[in-house]
Amino acid sequence: MDWKEQLRNQVNTLERLRLYIEPTVEEIEAIETMNTKWGTTPHYAALMDKKDPACPIRRQVVPSLKERENRYGIDNYLIWKENRDTAEHRPDAIARQYHDKIAFAVTDVCANYCRHCFRKEVVVDHTLELRFDVEEGLSWIRNAPEIRDVLITGGDPFLLSNDRIEYLVRKLREIPHVEMIRFGTRTVIALPQRMEEGLLKVLGGLHRVPIWINTQCNHPKELTPESAEAVYKLMGCGINVGNQAVLLKGINDDVDTFRKLHLKLLQFRIRPYYVFYCEPAPGIDHFRTPVEKGAELIRDAIRGHTTGLAQPMYVVATNVGKIPLAPDYYIRERDEKEYTLVNFKGQVTRMPNIPE
Repeated sequence: MDWKEQLRNQVNTLERLRLYIEPTVEEIEAIETMNTKWGTTPHYAALMDKKDPACPIRRQVVPSLKERENRYGIDNYLIWKENRDTAEHRPDAIARQYHDKIAFAVTDVCANYCRHCFRKEVVVDHTLELRFDVEEGLSWIRNAPEIRDVLITGGDPFLLSNDRIEYLVRKLREIPHVEMIRFGTRTVIALPQRMEEGLLKVLGGLHRVPIWINTQCNHPKELTPESAEAVYKLMGCGINVGNQAVLLKGINDDVDTFRKLHLKLLQFRIRPYYVFYCEPAPGIDHFRTPVEKGAELIRDAIRGHTTGLAQPMYVVATNVGKIPLAPDYYIRERDEKEYTLVNFKGQVTRMPNIPE
């Protein structure tokens, strides 16, 4: 089944879902009563456990009644997080937290509608209406000479046609101050068939403005032979792939799963880049852990236990940019003379305290 057939046969009705799992009474009620967009590809649906509603793949796809609860989520989250209520005039397609880089949202359509999506208000629940006009976005970037780095996002930009993606890339490369183009896409995981010859031709080659890709993989079960092949094809045309996982309660917040995920990513030639704390978007309280959890997992599952290549940066995304959430567990104490340091095994060593 090629990528277009995957999309034509998207698993987004109870009838199609029953081909892959035995939905519970609660899952059926959520699907039938909640006004929310949901669905995934046959490729991703086939990874779900047929009988277990706690399956880490299933929980990322199937709506839950818990999405009605919102104790900690921030109302109008995207307005706050993407600085949309400011004096700076920007089109809806442009989200900004930094001086020299922006997120350029070009679609609200996805191959996989993640239940934990931080853009849930726009992409999943449609409680916030934004106009993702590509021409308005390109015009704004042309007139903002400080912007050197453009992240093309959505929705999922790789659901656009090859012609549309080629147009976006070409127009951005024509802007003198743009030095880097990045794509955020889950198709590497949920629709790896998308990495076909036409798209690779659009993305590949040696250019003044390079292309980087980041995907999202949250559990080792998501990493399939098809995804490995997709990454290999991208690397073959000069595109590196990084991973931006989301820390999700009951999905990847235990030491064993967290370690397996990051080791398997490296086996697939995907560089662990970020682990995001699950953002305070509305309706996803049930996915959130304590803030300290991610740093503890890096300490207990990765740092010293395996190669440093497997270690992502743990951050929370906010209206003022990404903030690292990695407490310094390794400095036990310091005085004017020296630091006392401890490693992952609890072994202690010392080094001089060098004055400025």
